[in-house]
Amino acid sequence: MNIVIVGGGAGGLELATRLGRKLGRKKRATVTLVDRSSIHIWKPLLHEVATGALDAGLDEVSYRSHARLHGFNFQLGTLCGIDREQRYVLLAPLLDEDGREVLAQRRVDYDYLVLALGSVTNDFGTPGVASHCIFLDDPQHAERFHKRMLNGFLRLNARPDEGELLRVAIVGGGATGVELSAELYNAARWLTYYGLPNIRPQDMRVTLVEAGPSILPALPERISSKAHHELVDLGVQVRLDTRVSAAEATGLRTSEGELIEADLMVWAAGIKAVDMLAGIAGLETNRINQLLVGPTLQTTRDERIFAMGDCCACAMANGRNVPPRAQAAHQMASNVADNILAILDDKPLRPYEYRDYGSLVSLSQYSTVGSLMGNLTRGSMVVEGRLARIVYISLYRMHQIAIHGWLRTILFVMSEKVGRVIRPRLKLH
Repeated sequence: MNIVIVGGGAGGLELATRLGRKLGRKKRATVTLVDRSSIHIWKPLLHEVATGALDAGLDEVSYRSHARLHGFNFQLGTLCGIDREQRYVLLAPLLDEDGREVLAQRRVDYDYLVLALGSVTNDFGTPGVASHCIFLDDPQHAERFHKRMLNGFLRLNARPDEGELLRVAIVGGGATGVELSAELYNAARWLTYYGLPNIRPQDMRVTLVEAGPSILPALPERISSKAHHELVDLGVQVRLDTRVSAAEATGLRTSEGELIEADLMVWAAGIKAVDMLAGIAGLETNRINQLLVGPTLQTTRDERIFAMGDCCACAMANGRNVPPRAQAAHQMASNVADNILAILDDKPLRPYEYRDYGSLVSLSQYSTVGSLMGNLTRGSMVVEGRLARIVYISLYRMHQIAIHGWLRTILFVMSEKVGRVIRPRLKLH
């Protein structure tokens, strides 16, 4: 049996790892992971990569090396088509930086296919956003922001008496926008320590723009308000009930005609599945290109194709779709793995049930806030400070345990502790 997983994000890599251990090593099935990148990094960490608080090169996972260790195969490529009748996926030709073909178009046969392509930023067709704003969708985008941020700070440090500001505008008051806003002030603090003495927080103007009445709308009002006050104390200008109608070279234009001037603009105001999924192979999709799935995460029009994570629309009992969170991708990976194993053993499939364990937001080194709920607390519980920080970090550790196991994760943690002594606290290049 050939099991093909397209997308090596949090859910896709966890699924490939689990099936590789259960099936690939025992020669019960051939498990193949396909991704357009050769490395994996946990997406919720990209705001730290963007500011330099995290060096992606130290936390990234090589798909090829990981596949070798855990009993599955890896194919580098981008999905460009699915043939449901003959059961194969098409991978687009792979080109190098000069446009020369490295690998021709290829087909990968499957008996069961899992689509775990994640999501990308949704600019809602807003004029100028694609040209002038940075999306934190992958490490490449995060590195682009990081380089532009460092150049901005260097210019600022060289001309301390000319009244210049580094102006950063972030659209979207969700977790990404809030966490990035706080991390920028942490970056400024460490750059001062590492030889840029003229960098001061007051020389940076960070504007967080949210179309709704509050930031972090998914969290309880008390937590949202707490985070709002923390950001304001840092110096962030939080603009609520402000809609962006266009992005220009010099800043963001609001629906009321005001120009929010900015040197760096980040758009983090919504998500959608990749455009190529819209109606692919006749599969049913919604308005943001997500694949519609049934209770067992099989697509509505083909039981041999599963979809999971941000690229699928899975209805809950209350009629809403499962929210696009890392915890949902983790849960879905476990459910799909169990269901594929059930198919092999000729057992009934288990419906997926989303369990909300709460949400946490890290304001860099300054604070962590959030709420825990579900099976963790028999209801919900507001947490902040050191406890919230511990739980926040544990979410990433759970992901590491899922793909590396306990022993390797413990070794990674020890390595990080040593790294804090021998490496800079901020990536400086």
